[in-house]
Amino acid sequence: MNAIINFMKRHYKILLTIVVLSVTLFAFNIKSKNESDPDKDRLLLELLTFVIEKGHYSPAAIDDSFSKGVYKDYIQALDPSKRFFLQSDIDEFSKYETQIDDQILNKDLTFFSLTYERLMKRMEESKKLYQAILEVPFDFTIDESFNTDYEKAPYAKNEIELKERWRKQIKLSTLSSLTDRIKIQENKAKGIVEEAKSEDEVEDGQLSIEEAPKTVQKPVTKDHEKLKSFAELEKETRESSKKSLDEYFGFMKDLNRNDWFSVYINSITARFDPHTNYFAPDEKERFDVSMSGKLEGIGARLQKKNDFTEISELISGGPAWRGKKLEAGDVIMKVAQGDGEPVDVVGMRLDDVVKKIKGPKGSEVRLTVKKVDGTITVISIIRDIVEIEETYVKSSIVTKNGLKYGVIYLPKFYIDFENKNGRDAGKDIALEVDRLKKVGIDGIVLDVRDDGGGSLSTVVDIAGLFIDEGPIVQIKSAGRKKEVLYDRDNKIEWDGPLVIMVNNFSASASEILAAAIQDYKRGVIIGSKQTYGKGTVQNVIDLNQFVRNSSVGDLGALKTTTQKFYRINGGSTQLEGVSSDVVMPDRYAYLKMGERDVENAMPWDKIDAAVYKVWDKNENFNKAITNSRNRIATSENFKLIDENAKWIDSRSADNTYSLNLDKFRAAQKEIEEKAKKYKPISQYKNNLEFYSLPYEVEQTNKDVVLKEKRERWHEALSKDIYVEEALNVLDDLQTKPISKKNVSSKKDKLVKS
Repeated sequence: MNAIINFMKRHYKILLTIVVLSVTLFAFNIKSKNESDPDKDRLLLELLTFVIEKGHYSPAAIDDSFSKGVYKDYIQALDPSKRFFLQSDIDEFSKYETQIDDQILNKDLTFFSLTYERLMKRMEESKKLYQAILEVPFDFTIDESFNTDYEKAPYAKNEIELKERWRKQIKLSTLSSLTDRIKIQENKAKGIVEEAKSEDEVEDGQLSIEEAPKTVQKPVTKDHEKLKSFAELEKETRESSKKSLDEYFGFMKDLNRNDWFSVYINSITARFDPHTNYFAPDEKERFDVSMSGKLEGIGARLQKKNDFTEISELISGGPAWRGKKLEAGDVIMKVAQGDGEPVDVVGMRLDDVVKKIKGPKGSEVRLTVKKVDGTITVISIIRDIVEIEETYVKSSIVTKNGLKYGVIYLPKFYIDFENKNGRDAGKDIALEVDRLKKVGIDGIVLDVRDDGGGSLSTVVDIAGLFIDEGPIVQIKSAGRKKEVLYDRDNKIEWDGPLVIMVNNFSASASEILAAAIQDYKRGVIIGSKQTYGKGTVQNVIDLNQFVRNSSVGDLGALKTTTQKFYRINGGSTQLEGVSSDVVMPDRYAYLKMGERDVENAMPWDKIDAAVYKVWDKNENFNKAITNSRNRIATSENFKLIDENAKWIDSRSADNTYSLNLDKFRAAQKEIEEKAKKYKPISQYKNNLEFYSLPYEVEQTNKDVVLKEKRERWHEALSKDIYVEEALNVLDDLQTKPISKKNVSSKKDKLVKS
């Protein structure tokens, strides 16, 4: 959840009052519902800027600097790979670079209309370009290359340069597909039949394309398909590329002026901060569906990065999560429906990619993805309804060194605002802690890795389970005094050893919980160097309620930043996030993936600290942190993970590809060979056995699906080096004697001797 909204009801009413009093400013007499009605666009422009300026936590001044930022974002959004506009177009557009602020204030659509009409013209011209390019075979023996770093590339000076750019882009895409077809052909020639690997052999999507299929030697029989010539394969690949581009331009043709105006509007809203966005009517509908917690498809959240679609998160319990092959950071290159021809989605709008991936329950979608290490593989997923149950808290028990520990996983800080008796994360965590206490646990690991946040009130409830009464988080709204949210219940549900696990994707409410536990020194924070760094609160506001004239049509909604929250020590979690007490290397350690890496993010700042008392019952607190740091520093396992992370970072900067078939294949093979060095990371086992609480054992005996889900989770925990180290920290926090009889004699299980 991007918005922490329950605390905002009072402030939302204030904003409502301001806007309703001013609604006459926007009361145009619009009778038409035409999608291309410029009067509606002017109304939307005025309404959005007014609401943001009055309701945003720290609204930016709409001046020449603001104008330059909008210009840059908007042009990049229209043509991210620089394959439509010419330099002459940019020269013409640049005249408006410092005038957009004035046009916004005057409700002037001149700049938008110019860019929209020019883009439509250039797209029509581009259709002829790609069709002509794909009419003749490519010569893959020529020694040439193509750089995909579009941000640094100049715009084409003329149509000849633009055609050459299209040629190389298409040639690279075609070459990638052709390489796959040749490999399949070679395997057929050798009598190799590809079979899926077992679940034990495919771990977390870590394998390369060479490793992902399980190959067995079988004699080639007359029933086998006749092998095709290189010319036939090349022609098939070109035809496939043309089909993909035809579909892409078909999607573009389906977009209307309103769709492109939404791009313009969001280039404006994004200059206030990255989390202030406009939702067009269709997008608002999708947002409402996502907030309901019931998703249909593969169970993955996507984000756009330049010309590419990236997996930002897997929904726990969803088909992609169950399949264990797709992971955050993967880039989707192509999408196929079942056995159908894959469609290239590079350069395609995010909404269009989502439409291709979504589908009815039980249908198959095949994703061609580029892994974070540069390898490419095809992943088959059967679509399903993503059950909301898997967004709820769950816990497991593990016995280690004669002691019993509980692991609680919290995927979201969820709450039902409409039903006070409904489930929420605070009540569910309290229930799990009580259940764990009843089975005699000696320590708790609370896992909020990949937890993007949610309800702020549940953070207060959860933190309150582990401390005496006291402040948990400070809230600041524009022009108002700070407010402090307290845990006022002096009852402590768990006063024993506590570890909070975080990573780069722990955001918002997760960071507030980790910060509070850290400031009180109540538990040890272990994980990535720092958390995501989102320290702001957003409200979603339906814009239709502010206009009396219903003939305007649906205006959509605005999500805007209204508050910032702060740790009880006074520091903001914005940008800096929460630094772990114990830092563990991970695959994403060197990639830019946090709020601090997002342009125009709000700054870090500090306010006065709240009054609180540090927990004084952790006599082994500093010792546990020191011991853990020493273990990690000397572990060959973590050294290999860190080396892999550095390699992945170096690969992310490699944007130049050879368009020569032999050189391209050699480069891909080299990548795959290097990736094999890190294969042991996916094969790690910690030799610990995790099992369900008694109440859940009864449930799993009756529910086969739930049983399978828990078995998969427990299997994942038994292969998780990070959970193992969190449990080691619990050992070090103990004040009672520890039996070493259950300590595994295996050392450095990940690295080959």
